[in-house]
Amino acid sequence: MKKKHNLLQSKGTSSFFSVIMAIVAGLLFGFVILLISNYKNAFPALITIIKGGFTNGTSGLGQVLYMATPIIMTGLSVGFAFKTGLFNIGASGQFTTGAFVAVYIGIKWTFLPSGIHWIVALLGAIIAGALWGMVPGILKALANVNEVITSIMMNYIGIYLVNMLIVKSIYDPLKNQTESVPKSAIIPRGGLEQLFDVKNMNIGIFIAIFAVILIYIVLSKTTFGYELKACGHSPSASQYAGINDKRNIILSMVIAGALAGLGGGLLYLSGSGKYMQVIDILAPEGFNGISVALLGMSNPIGILFAGLFIAHIKVGGNNIQLYNYSAEIIDIIIAVIIYCGAFSLLFKNLIHKLTRRNKLEKEEGR
Repeated sequence: MKKKHNLLQSKGTSSFFSVIMAIVAGLLFGFVILLISNYKNAFPALITIIKGGFTNGTSGLGQVLYMATPIIMTGLSVGFAFKTGLFNIGASGQFTTGAFVAVYIGIKWTFLPSGIHWIVALLGAIIAGALWGMVPGILKALANVNEVITSIMMNYIGIYLVNMLIVKSIYDPLKNQTESVPKSAIIPRGGLEQLFDVKNMNIGIFIAIFAVILIYIVLSKTTFGYELKACGHSPSASQYAGINDKRNIILSMVIAGALAGLGGGLLYLSGSGKYMQVIDILAPEGFNGISVALLGMSNPIGILFAGLFIAHIKVGGNNIQLYNYSAEIIDIIIAVIIYCGAFSLLFKNLIHKLTRRNKLEKEEGR
């Protein structure tokens, strides 16, 4: 009986239930919105959202995996920075610069063999994202400039710079977008398009899962990861312990940028018919990554499942248009889930405090 009590009060279990509470609250709030908009179709629309990727069989699941891949990467980017005490709100800019370099290499570097062309393009995306993330890291480490401000600025610098470079190098003026990426630079399908009956499915989801496992090992099982987290929890204590906090701040933002840049490459080299366009809009994948990181409690494994869940209900949200609802309702539901997630975290901490107080009172009573 004692073991059961300890299990229920464990950090992992309480975090899991707090996330479940947030999801339920968000869905209930979404149901209220559906009722107000069109009460006759509210219940079947809610069921469609909950079913999500399961609505259309294997093709629906394939669409979930395709949509989840880039937001898992941006979620990892934001979550990794959170773990090291930094707020990387610049994932959109890092995602965009990484995507551009991947597409540029894909279109221009046709001299590369087809077997390694897509790999080089993804490596280019990683390097571009890392360099874009390094700038806020350097400013934070050397001049103590708030990384939130600098990363927001880098978002807009990135989008306008990429627009300019697209027009000057790989622009299709008739369609106002980049030229088509050749097949040699497209990420291999690996037979997944036949398995899930979705033409844009590829091995990108496995690359994202590999990145999740790698970041989990780095943060949880290595001295380097411990130093990064120590700098985030207490910079002064880490300095006293002899840890180079300035180096770790820069490296944290470099790694976060690299993850977001890889997400951009995975999306635009998927061969899904998605092109980079010359528009003045920040990449939504970067901000979706913040939602994924918050819902996943910045834990790499949690981020993986949070990314899959967000993609799952987004697929369901697209399907509610069949009931004459706007697809934007799903964005409201996701926002409420994240909002409730913050309150459930406070609630969880309150439970822990009350539990400890009761335990101390019982021990004093003895």
